[in-house]
Amino acid sequence: MRFSKSKLESWQINLMVLWFGQFLVNAGTTMIVPFIALYLSQDIGVQGEHQIAIWSGVIFAANFVTSFIFQPLWGKLSDQYGRKVMLLRSGFGMAIVFTAMGFATQAWHLLVLRLINGTISGFNPASTSLISSNTPKEKMGFAMGISQSGTVAGSILGPLIGGIMADTVGFRYIFYITGACIFMASLLALFLVREKFDRSAAAQMPKVSVLSGLRELSLTPQLPALFTVTLLLQFAMISPMTLLPLYVQKLQGSIENLAFWSGLVSAVTGLSNMLMAPILGKVSDKYGAHRVLTFSLIGAGLMLIPQAFVQNVGQLIAVRFLMGLCMGGLLPSVNSLIRYYTPDGMESRAFGFNSSTTALGNMTGSVMGGVLAGFIGIEGLFIMSGIMLLLNMLWVRTKLYTRPTADKHHRSA
Repeated sequence: MRFSKSKLESWQINLMVLWFGQFLVNAGTTMIVPFIALYLSQDIGVQGEHQIAIWSGVIFAANFVTSFIFQPLWGKLSDQYGRKVMLLRSGFGMAIVFTAMGFATQAWHLLVLRLINGTISGFNPASTSLISSNTPKEKMGFAMGISQSGTVAGSILGPLIGGIMADTVGFRYIFYITGACIFMASLLALFLVREKFDRSAAAQMPKVSVLSGLRELSLTPQLPALFTVTLLLQFAMISPMTLLPLYVQKLQGSIENLAFWSGLVSAVTGLSNMLMAPILGKVSDKYGAHRVLTFSLIGAGLMLIPQAFVQNVGQLIAVRFLMGLCMGGLLPSVNSLIRYYTPDGMESRAFGFNSSTTALGNMTGSVMGGVLAGFIGIEGLFIMSGIMLLLNMLWVRTKLYTRPTADKHHRSA
């Protein structure tokens, strides 16, 4: 991450610290996700393949359920009391919860803790909101791209680091290390992040409920379309995820190192996404986030469909790498445009709702992916997801040039 000035400005320091924080948080939280079933069977003592499968699915989904419900509330409070305090609330809270997961002795302990974690989570949307509210407009796309690369890098490396640690220190210590990583990220934010937040101005803003806030945001037609981009992107990424090892095996037959190749097929998209996000962020600063979003949606949609027709794993990896390049422009552009179109004083609330759509996409993708694959196969999932992104592009293009029905900067009480 390079900056041209010899003396870093406040927004640049925030960006670097929160990049590192998002990396640690996402690496920490993804360290344990692939090993929940093994943790339940080997350390907690859940017996029977059916019981392990049920508990694993419920525990995995629990975090997304409560996150979907509570993120808009935290967004509302963030607009009232500041983004940094919400970021610290989430960071230190998750550090405690993840550490506690290492002491679980019953499956329901883990379930309750995952529900609590979803309730208090929000480090990523709080970071995005803080970065967006303190970054110069002409640098917004670049900042959003850098921020996205930290999130993706942590998500890619987390399972790899977790796999190494599982073989060396065991599952319980992964939770302790995860808690320590998130605690470290929160400490960095506490001492180094600076926020420009006018509490007196925020106190004078109209106090509206979460649902009233959603209705007010929906008056800006661009925002529902942008939230839908996030929802469909998460669905497209998550729905085939658990089926990819079977698809790799189908393509190659009795392939050696199936786990390695399946992991590579999953990780290559995140790798190219991480590499391209800052570049496309800069492009959006120069040519407009709406243009980058349009071409990224077209590219991602077109790269999803060929995955249904590849003949070998090499072709699948190549297509998924290209898809990741296109997806690198989606979330930074969406975040930049959400910041642009959101009425003043409601930025964190908008990012909170966007985070809820992320959780909803994860939930529906993980649940519906398996159900739909039973009818249309994983090939059908790729085709359906690609078509949905292309249709979403048409909707977004229409809405981005629609005049808002509410004034962005001067909202009535």
